[in-house]
Amino acid sequence: MVFSIKDIFSLVSVLFLSASLTTSVSVQENFANCLSVNSNRSIPISTIYTNNSSSFTSILQSSAQNLRYLVPSVPKPEIIFTPLTEFHVQAAVICARKLGIHVRVRSGGHDYEGVSYVSEIESPFIILDLAKLRSISVDIKSSSAWVQAGATIGEVYYRIAEKSEVHGFPAGLCTTLGIGGHITGGAYGSMMRKFGLGADNVIDARIVDANGRILDRKAMGEDLFWAIRGGGGGSFGIILSWKIKLVHVPSTVTVFTVTRTLEQGATRLLYRWQQVADKLDENLFLRVVIQPINGSRIGKRTIATSYNALFLGSANGLLQVTKKSFPELNLTRKDCIETSWIKSVLYIAGFPSNTTPEVLLEAKPLYKEYFKAKSDFVQKPIPETVLEGLWKKFLKEDNPLTIWNPYGGMMSKISESATPFPHRKGTLFKIQYLTIWFDGDKKSQKHINWIRNMYKYMGPYVSSSPRAAYVNYRDLDLGMNKKNHTKINKAKIWGAKYFKDNFNRLVNVKTKVDPSNFFRHEQSIPPLSVKS
Repeated sequence: MVFSIKDIFSLVSVLFLSASLTTSVSVQENFANCLSVNSNRSIPISTIYTNNSSSFTSILQSSAQNLRYLVPSVPKPEIIFTPLTEFHVQAAVICARKLGIHVRVRSGGHDYEGVSYVSEIESPFIILDLAKLRSISVDIKSSSAWVQAGATIGEVYYRIAEKSEVHGFPAGLCTTLGIGGHITGGAYGSMMRKFGLGADNVIDARIVDANGRILDRKAMGEDLFWAIRGGGGGSFGIILSWKIKLVHVPSTVTVFTVTRTLEQGATRLLYRWQQVADKLDENLFLRVVIQPINGSRIGKRTIATSYNALFLGSANGLLQVTKKSFPELNLTRKDCIETSWIKSVLYIAGFPSNTTPEVLLEAKPLYKEYFKAKSDFVQKPIPETVLEGLWKKFLKEDNPLTIWNPYGGMMSKISESATPFPHRKGTLFKIQYLTIWFDGDKKSQKHINWIRNMYKYMGPYVSSSPRAAYVNYRDLDLGMNKKNHTKINKAKIWGAKYFKDNFNRLVNVKTKVDPSNFFRHEQSIPPLSVKS
C-alpha cells in the first residue's frame, strides 16, 4: 500500500491527538487516585476540574486578571484542583511530586504575566487554586489575624474593620488581590510610608514545602520565613496562611483627588512632587495617576495628572502638611473628604462614592483587561524636558497609564536586607507603566512594542546597576528560566532587578529547602544545581 504525503500527515495527526488524549486521561486519573490515597480527609469530586468538565473554563477564568493569558493559543492545565483544607494541599504536593506533574499555584490570579495559572515552558501542568481557602480570624486583643491564602485583601480589610474602627493592615490598594501571593512579593499600599509593607507586618505563616510537610515559622526556620516575605511567589512552597500584625489607624482619615492637565501646569507640578513626595509627613501617601484624556478641543487629547491621597488624620491636619510642604498643589478644604479607614479603602480602589464596604466580600474585580506592565524605581527627579518627551509617547498610544507611588517615611527606615524586598532608603518613588487594550489578541504586539519602546526611553532617568523592578509587577521581558535548565548567572539578570543583593541569599535558601526545584516557573528562584 502506498500512502500519499497528505495521508501520512493525517495519520501522524491522528496518532499525535490520540497520544495527547491518552496522556491527559492518565494524568487526570493518576492524580485523582493519588489524592484519595494520600489525603486523610475525603476529597469531593467537585474540587477537581478536568478540561472535560463543564465548569473548567469558568473556574480557569474566575480570578485570572490579564486576558492575554486566557486566549485559545495559551496552554491550558490538565486539571484545576480547588482544595478545601490544608491537608488537601499537602496531598496535592505529595502526588504531583510522586507523579512528576508540574504545578502552578494561584491565590488571587493577579500575576501580571499569568505564571500562577499558565505554564508556557512546561507541560502537562495542573493548577492548585486556593480560592476556597479563605478563612479570616481577627484577634483585636493581640492586634493580629490569621488569614488563609485564598482570601482577598479586601475581605481581610472588611473583617478587621468589622471588629475595630481603629485597626487596619498596610497592604494593597487593589482589593481583589489574593493575600497569599500578594505578601510574597512585598505588598505595598497606601499606609506603607507609615507602617512599611504588608510583608514587614507578618509575624507567622503556614506553608506546604516541597516535601509535602506543613510548616509554621518555628518549623520552617528563619531563613525560609525570611524568603517567603518578599522573595516572590511560587519558589519556596505553597502559602497556606499568614499571621499578620494589625496596625492602629485613626477613627477619621482624609482622602482627596486633585487633577491637573498640561494646560494647568501639570509638568512643572509633577517635577515639584518628585522633589517632596518622599519627604512629606509619613501619615500622607500622595500618589500620582497619569493618563491621556480628551482635551477641551474636539479630537485633541492632553495628559491628566491626578494626585490621589490618603492622610491618616483630619482634613485640617492634612491642609497644614500640604501648606507647609507642597503648597504648589493648592489643596483646599473643599477637595478633602473625611471618612473612616475602611471607606478610604473603597475610595483609593476606585469604587463609586455610594459603595458600602460589604462590596469587599464579593471579591470581584472591577474590570479585566488585556495589558502589559513594567516598573521602575527612581532615585533622583526626572527633568521636565524628559517628562515632556514621555507625554508625546503617551499621546501616541491608545490607553496608556502610569502610576507614581511615593516612598520615604518608614520605607527608608527598614534595612534592604530585612526582607527580600530591597527597594528602601534612597528611593524617591516607584513607577508602574501599563498599556491596556480591548481588541483581543489581534493587536497585542503593537501595544507591547509601544511599552517596550517607552521603557527604553526612560532608562537613563531611573535606577541603574541594576535597573530595579518590582516582582509583583512581573515582567518576563527581563528574562526567563528554561525548562529544567536555569543557570544562576542568567537568572541573576532579572533576579538582581527584583531583589538586588538579596537574590544570592534567596538562591541559597532555595538550594536548601527545594534542591530538586519542584516549585518553579518562568521567574522562580533557581537552586544552585538541580538534584533529583
